Amino acid sequence: MNSFKRIRGLLFKEPDLYEARLSHLESTTKQLQESNVPVSDNPCRTCADPCEFGHPDYPARFGMDVTSELLGSLKPYHRQVVISTGKSNWEKEVTEAEGSLAQQLSRSTQQHRRPSFDANNPPNNKPKDTEITNVPGIFSSNEASRLSILNGSHYTLSDDDNMESVLVFPDYKVVKDVERSQEGADLLWRMALDPGLNRAGRPVGGKARSWPLSYACVILLCSHKRRDNRCHIAAPKLQTVFTQSLESEGYEVHTQLEDPHGPSLEEIEGSDEDREKEFLRRLQGLVDPEEPKKALILKNSHVGGHKFSGNVVIYTPQGSGVWYGRVSPHEVPAIVKTTFCEGKVLPALLRGGVNLTRPQGKDLLSW
Repeated sequence: MNSFKRIRGLLFKEPDLYEARLSHLESTTKQLQESNVPVSDNPCRTCADPCEFGHPDYPARFGMDVTSELLGSLKPYHRQVVISTGKSNWEKEVTEAEGSLAQQLSRSTQQHRRPSFDANNPPNNKPKDTEITNVPGIFSSNEASRLSILNGSHYTLSDDDNMESVLVFPDYKVVKDVERSQEGADLLWRMALDPGLNRAGRPVGGKARSWPLSYACVILLCSHKRRDNRCHIAAPKLQTVFTQSLESEGYEVHTQLEDPHGPSLEEIEGSDEDREKEFLRRLQGLVDPEEPKKALILKNSHVGGHKFSGNVVIYTPQGSGVWYGRVSPHEVPAIVKTTFCEGKVLPALLRGGVNLTRPQGKDLLSW
């Protein structure tokens, strides 16, 4: 509530600054609309002040940055991985933790720094009918080759403690039985992370197998205390209200991965194109009108921009990723209603996102 009061106070104490911020928001919204990003003019906060719903507050000295430019405060990436650890706090630099898959994957990334595709002819795995945008922080996954490496709070699905389960976004899949070794990291790169691969990846041998994620949405909450205590404070409060808000919309909320079912993507016969079509067909069939929609909430390591805590990243089966900052529990119901139910973004909270452009009239939930 502290950050909300600070922003509201601008109206009374600094009306010129308030008007400037309002004008900037209107300009940003127009820019997003012109780039075919589906936006909403819904209010970010739907509860009163003081809150009548009992949403938890951040401490008075939480220290959220409410003045720096929010939109554009993330680095473009081609893919982002979230590695199983069963923890919600990690070493300050997860890629420097000795013997970790994050460290070994970082080394693999250095070895394969140059993308294996022609930048003038990237793989055809971008959502159709989209346009390149010049809005800061809004990018297509094909515009970058960087791999973002995160640790996650989920436990491995493997019976072998030396094997990890890795989520891959925006592809929206899980790779199971990834050996915690340099060989395992190299295999993961070749089967799922090389920028030249489409979303379905490619069989390369070895034990690791991949499946589409079985959730209607995945929410990542930064909780990395050793990087910034604000994230540690924000994440559990946000998880509580996200769970409540999603359940009120009919979602079944999970905080751990469920074991995938059916044949793996590596078992699909045919060409890379055939496998990609089957992968997309499975993703499109995730939402059964007869069954509750499932949402997965995980805590993750540092994503940058901790001064904008709480930081929230939302991924969808359609291949989009929405990054929000300055999120308090009071904004969560509006995010659920607007982004999860309507497929639109809230410009005032937007840090950026991947694959957010859509054909005119389409939303983020459209195929």
